[in-house]
Amino acid sequence: MRGRPNYLAGFGSLIWLLLVGLPLYVLLLATLRTRADYSTKGPLSLPAQWTLRNYLTDLSNGFGRDFLNTLTVTASVVALVLLVVPPLAYAIVRARGRATGWVFRLFLLGLAIPAQAVIVPMFYLISKAGLYDHLIGVILPTAAFCLPVCTLVLTGAMRDISPELYEAMAMDGASPGRVFRQLVLPLSKGGLSSIVVFAALQAWNGFLFPLILTQSDSTKVITLGLYEFQTEHGVDVPGLLSAVVLSMLPILVVYLFARRALVQGLTGVGGK
Repeated sequence: MRGRPNYLAGFGSLIWLLLVGLPLYVLLLATLRTRADYSTKGPLSLPAQWTLRNYLTDLSNGFGRDFLNTLTVTASVVALVLLVVPPLAYAIVRARGRATGWVFRLFLLGLAIPAQAVIVPMFYLISKAGLYDHLIGVILPTAAFCLPVCTLVLTGAMRDISPELYEAMAMDGASPGRVFRQLVLPLSKGGLSSIVVFAALQAWNGFLFPLILTQSDSTKVITLGLYEFQTEHGVDVPGLLSAVVLSMLPILVVYLFARRALVQGLTGVGGK
């Protein structure tokens, strides 16, 4: 039997669609019009002349360099996280000693320490190491602050793997390295996708470390490059929103490719 239509749910869905769609409409429409047209007709009207000049101007005025710097930082942070976290999580899950549990708890204390609380000693350490105003000086602290959350997520995913599978691999004479490569990593795709997306978001949207640990234009990232659109004479809104759209694209691509494994990892079935 067909149920009666739920008009209340339909009305609520329409309101939700308007709340989500209107900002996206304003965002994308503003990037395809000139600054004068935006200032004259307002954000909701259609542009008098469609143009891609805002995107081309952003890329030619240094935002392309900022984009590449941010891409370098993000790729490096993700690579460091993938290099350190999977073996660490595997050791935590499979180790039997009490010391491993204490090390894991001590490691997770990083979740309670905000970056703002250690930015002064971090600045001193990076300066003394000769990494100030270098991208590596942004990459290392960003990766370090990603490790606690990523380790916690991947440890939970690996603990979902059935102990019988470990025993079967051990009976076949598999070494711990082979178990890690052929069993743990394939069954932890959800957790791996989760930590990749999390680390990429933290690196891509990072603001505090680039602000404090860099100063030259050659090491500027997109979060700092967005400041260039605000001058003493006002804000170039179409140019700024065009830069925002460009900065959203890589993370959107990462999510589109990893969304299924990401959802599985976040719902606790990444290892099953």
